[in-house]
Amino acid sequence: MKKLDISIEEKLEALFQLQSIDSQIDKINFIKGELPLEVQEMNDSIIGLNTRIANIKAEVDEVDGEIQNRSRIKEESKNLITKLEKQQSSVKNNREFESISKELELAKLEIELCDKKMRDGNEKKNGLTQRLDAAVNDLNLKNDEIAIKKKELEQIELETDKELDILTAQSESAKVNVEDRYLIAYDRIRNAYRNGLSVVTIDRDSCGGCFAKVPLQRQLEVKQRKKIIVCENCGRIFVYPKSKEVEDMNKEVEEVPKVVRSRSKRVRGE
Repeated sequence: MKKLDISIEEKLEALFQLQSIDSQIDKINFIKGELPLEVQEMNDSIIGLNTRIANIKAEVDEVDGEIQNRSRIKEESKNLITKLEKQQSSVKNNREFESISKELELAKLEIELCDKKMRDGNEKKNGLTQRLDAAVNDLNLKNDEIAIKKKELEQIELETDKELDILTAQSESAKVNVEDRYLIAYDRIRNAYRNGLSVVTIDRDSCGGCFAKVPLQRQLEVKQRKKIIVCENCGRIFVYPKSKEVEDMNKEVEEVPKVVRSRSKRVRGE
């Protein structure tokens, strides 16, 4: 059947079916879209933690190198003191004695400086070690968490890929009874809104897309299904599908007994 050979009512029904199918596709893609984003964020976090751990380890190595260097200088200063003390015991004049005394004083000050630098280095190393342990712990937790998320994502993809293929095929089939100009408008409107709604019903006298009030006359025209009518506020296409018509009829049937009971009470003066 050619697209131009079907009635407006059939075209509107086809648009509604297309929207229903595409909304199901959107829902699945939304669910799938959140998890990959979470996994990507976790991957970025893990990369950041690995970089932090590498930087901390580099700092620890640098501090260790400084501590070892100060330890070496301290030993050299001790050996120098031993040597100078022997020389001092065999000096021949006061000038040599004073010169050696100054060297001894400098060597002892160097030892004190080395001790201070080594204490500072060990304190810094302890702080870095704590930071390293915390970062490694965070990394382990992230690795456990991302493993769970990846497994969850794989399961969802396994469950939804087949459903997506079926829905995609149904969407393409639903487009057969929709004119190209309406399809262009349909896609344009869908891309304009985050919820992807291009075709909507009127609920509680309001547009099902933007919730703007719809005049009663316009509602009646939509229910007649004789022409394409769009929301004056958001541009979405209005439909009055058969499912909605049946629903409204059932509501009217339910309301009849209530009206009858109300009238009966008034007649009896209750």
